[in-house]
Amino acid sequence: MDTPVKKVKVGGIEAAVWENTSKEGNKYFTTSMERNYKDGEEWKKTNSLRSTDLPKAILALQKAFEFTMLKEE
Repeated sequence: MDTPVKKVKVGGIEAAVWENTSKEGNKYFTTSMERNYKDGEEWKKTNSLRSTDLPKAILALQKAFEFTMLKEE
């Protein structure tokens, strides 16, 4: 689980889709999300979202969901 199989970026919001394998050998996906922001000259990441980030997060998660559903077919 080193590299996501898909990244979706919408502004400073990034959703990453990871492919995993269960103990039984079944493949499944998980999704993580973070917000990138600049603090002075340094770029940082957080899992906290502002209210203005929510539409971007919704879009990123919808695209991640679409990717996982198409891969499972």
